[in-house]
Amino acid sequence: MPVDDPRPASPSAPSAPAPLTRDPDFVAWTRGVGVIRHDPVTVERVSRLLERHAGDPARRRNWLAHLQAADRLACMGMWLVAHMTYARRVRLDGEPLDADDFKPTPEGHTGGALNMVPAYVGYLAANAISGMTRSWMMGQGHCVAAIDAVNLLTDNMGPAHGARYGLDDAGLTRLVNDFYRCEVSADGYPVSPLGSHVNAHTAGGTGEGGYLGFAGLQYVHMPLPGQSLVAFLSDGAFEEQRGSDWASRWWRPDDSGPVVPVMIANGRRIDQRTTMSQSGGTDWFEDHLVLNGFAPLTIDGRDPAAFVWAILTAEAELADQAELARAGRTRYPLRLPYVIAETVKGFGFPGAGTNAAHNLPLVDNPATDAAARDAFNAGARALHVPEGELREAIATLNTHARDARVHERDHPLAHPYPDLPTLPEPREWTLGEPISPMAAIDATFTALVEANPGLRVRVGNPDEMRSNRLNCTLDLLQHRVTEPEDGVAESLHGAVITALNEEAVVSAALANRQGLNLVASYEAFAVKMLGAMRQEAIFARHCREAGREPGWLSVPVLASSHTWENGKNEQSHQDPTLCEAWLGEMDDVAPVLFPVDATSAATALQRLYATRGRIAVMVVPKGPVPVCLDTEQARRLDEDGLLCLRHDDRARLQLFAIGAYQLIEMRHALARLDAAGVPTSLYVIQSPGRLREARDEQEAPALLSQCRLSTLVPEVAARVFLAHCRPEPLAGVLRPLDTGTHSRFLGYRNRGGTLDTFGMLFANRATWAHVLEAASEVAELDLDSLLSPAERDALAGEGEPEALRLS
Repeated sequence: MPVDDPRPASPSAPSAPAPLTRDPDFVAWTRGVGVIRHDPVTVERVSRLLERHAGDPARRRNWLAHLQAADRLACMGMWLVAHMTYARRVRLDGEPLDADDFKPTPEGHTGGALNMVPAYVGYLAANAISGMTRSWMMGQGHCVAAIDAVNLLTDNMGPAHGARYGLDDAGLTRLVNDFYRCEVSADGYPVSPLGSHVNAHTAGGTGEGGYLGFAGLQYVHMPLPGQSLVAFLSDGAFEEQRGSDWASRWWRPDDSGPVVPVMIANGRRIDQRTTMSQSGGTDWFEDHLVLNGFAPLTIDGRDPAAFVWAILTAEAELADQAELARAGRTRYPLRLPYVIAETVKGFGFPGAGTNAAHNLPLVDNPATDAAARDAFNAGARALHVPEGELREAIATLNTHARDARVHERDHPLAHPYPDLPTLPEPREWTLGEPISPMAAIDATFTALVEANPGLRVRVGNPDEMRSNRLNCTLDLLQHRVTEPEDGVAESLHGAVITALNEEAVVSAALANRQGLNLVASYEAFAVKMLGAMRQEAIFARHCREAGREPGWLSVPVLASSHTWENGKNEQSHQDPTLCEAWLGEMDDVAPVLFPVDATSAATALQRLYATRGRIAVMVVPKGPVPVCLDTEQARRLDEDGLLCLRHDDRARLQLFAIGAYQLIEMRHALARLDAAGVPTSLYVIQSPGRLREARDEQEAPALLSQCRLSTLVPEVAARVFLAHCRPEPLAGVLRPLDTGTHSRFLGYRNRGGTLDTFGMLFANRATWAHVLEAASEVAELDLDSLLSPAERDALAGEGEPEALRLS
């Protein structure tokens, strides 16, 4: 239930509440519990919140009971976090631990986890008070101990945790011993379902949060209307990825639910102060936020009640602004509330505020050092809450049945599962006609968007969308801006997120897990997206392993204006690193596709959208190349990963093209071989990763079986491969096709400059003539019979390269 639409008070309630200073429940709450204290600012804010929304005495008592319960739960959450780092035995009665009760090798990101406990408990309390379950995400995934500890205490666990842990000495002891257990099972998976970061077993977890900064780029694009999200961020992560400053420019009330970013500002990184702290602290950050379109709310980050106030207040303020925007009484960007939770790193436990608080705040090990042991027991004693009070607090906050709301482990963004899109009929292109494959994707994607109006669309665009031939997509969806310019494809509500920051725009698409997404970039610069993409792919795979099948629609990342057609822009623009790196990931979640014409590009795009939980790199030319496949051939190419374009039963040689320009060169080479009477077969490989040897049981179903591969590619000793990327990583992937000394792999050799496509091919020894040179070596052919003297001289570096230019 939103805070600005509270449950109605009883008709018999008094018109005005008694002064809170005389309310015994309020006074009792103000005293705090354990290390939790309520400063005057928080007390005043909570007082006003109660006066506004809880005028009825019974309702006020209910709210205050939740706040008192949050204090107790926060204390015990921090108590359990400290035990997860140091202890191998837990005693709910709070009795001191002996030397043998401690881990010989403690481990944990303790300070950040301690800071996250009041924040997460405040989020739970806000849900209980308002009667609605918000979604949550946490950018600082190394603080997972806070989430796992509080989830156990509140019985908000997933299946793996619920089967192993419980609120008793035995269950808690098993939890702390599983934390950083680091043992591997016989099948190669971790024995413990706990991780050093958020993992697939973390109840409600949406991402690992191992790559700092990406949550700050994603949260604003996540909830649909009717959903709410609280995003926990860190001041250290604020330094990591630029672009989070633009969140207020992207949020629109008509296509997104409310978002509440909450920065845990503890002022420290691993071994020094944060840059923010060095630059003036949160005062400086407040000014920074205001300049960038936010409305900062600074709170006491040590107090769960402050988080309750901040979440409810931020949502109410955002709702007010949304109504003003709909009425045309304010301009975009709206002032997005942004919570700054000031705290001390490791608050609540000895060592707080020191560099050591990041990992092991006691410095010395309680298992071997008496002083450290005394400090631990003293710190634990200050946090401990008697078991009866704890269980009463948990019961107070667990209002899910009463309010008919889902547990936080099942919040809306934890298990997104949009309907598969309706796929329009594939378009037929005329064979032989030069068509831009990117233009074919453009037509296919716009038809897909128009056929699926119920799916929210995000297109991630670093720049030059028209240069990449996505003209119809841009005209249909338009750049999202705050002040549209006349005559330009811009709109307040555009679905194209454009910023010259690859991390920010790919995050917009990856965050839209309940919608339809596309990302397009220059190939050379798309490599900057790799960290964000890899984090999502890894988490999706781990979720599948844990039985949480990822339900979001697969996301294509188009790498165009690519290495072989971007020669005019110097070698910085000629870089196939992204597709090479992505080939190293697991093909069931991270395929790499090299369509060779308009038909194969459009078919691969459509078939990708019929799958879930995959991020595909598609290397697609923007320049026109001849249409060489019909729809059925493109379907088989996508299904198997390779296709035979010309089979010869007598073949002495097989040619394999990976990439559109590579296929053109291979066709030139094939023509010379035909003229010389050399029986040759020609293949195109679209998905090299599908032809590799499976690396585990989960990847195997996504790959082509070796039996099927041997059927499609008969055994011939001599093989030449011409690749879009560097040949070395490709040779490893295509090991099942490698015949050893009778195979050659050609491709990008790190040569470039201000060149055209032919110049790039020649500089990298990747022309049709270089294919023939390799063929002569592996198939023992007479090269002189395949090339003219001028061509041989050019090949040897003794003549004019232009002799090899055929088109």
